[in-house]
Amino acid sequence: MRFLTSKTTVPEFHTIELSIRDDIALLTLNRPDSANAMNTQMAEEMLAVLTGPEAPATAARCIILTGTGGRAFCAGADLKERKGMTDTVWIQQHAVFETLGLALMDLQVPLIGAINGAAFGGGMEMVLACDFAYAANTARFALTETTLGILPGMCGTQYLPGAAGIRRAKEIILTGRPFNAQQGLQWGVINQVCEPDQLLGQVFDTAAAIAANGPIAVREAKRALNHAGRGGIKAGYRIELDAYSRVVPTADRREGILAFNEKRQPQFKGE
Repeated sequence: MRFLTSKTTVPEFHTIELSIRDDIALLTLNRPDSANAMNTQMAEEMLAVLTGPEAPATAARCIILTGTGGRAFCAGADLKERKGMTDTVWIQQHAVFETLGLALMDLQVPLIGAINGAAFGGGMEMVLACDFAYAANTARFALTETTLGILPGMCGTQYLPGAAGIRRAKEIILTGRPFNAQQGLQWGVINQVCEPDQLLGQVFDTAAAIAANGPIAVREAKRALNHAGRGGIKAGYRIELDAYSRVVPTADRREGILAFNEKRQPQFKGE
């Protein structure tokens, strides 16, 4: 691992942490008491560091995305925050997540995931939004949305087929079943499995190799690669968001979130 010495001062946040050393930004999801679940504030703070001409993370040559602690990378959207939301408020809140999804899609700086624990729902979608990811051998993954009466809403239906193939993507999304790091490696969801105490070191090694290359060349190569075989990703995402908006007003969506908060199995009625 290359030792990082110089450190850039960045603003303080409440749900994330950001540090930049030797042109490598480390962005850490930091809600450990909630399994780093994404609430509205976290999405807004991530947007603050990733978008705009003064966004601090984009000054780096490579960004690493990880989570606090060893239990979870990100458990997905904070369903406790969403409990009891009206359809209108739900759609307004999800618009923030949609903006973040598009920001990750448009990010010019290479983004590497260091997946330290469970990545479920929107957490797994952030893994898929990374250019590539390494994971601890204890990590688990799932797109659980259909078990809650909703569907992926941060481009999961578009990213996953590109990583794992359309048939595997259908199995993962339609069942909502979790899978482990070795399966994620085998299926193309992640690039490497690491011992938990070696994860960040190995990711930093790779980030340092990227940061040592020509920054314009790296950004242009990423832009070209993003068009390889997926020229219609934004069109596909629009279809996903249209589908997502259709499930928000359903009784099944409300039942799914209520059942989660009441720690019971949902009783879906197709309404």
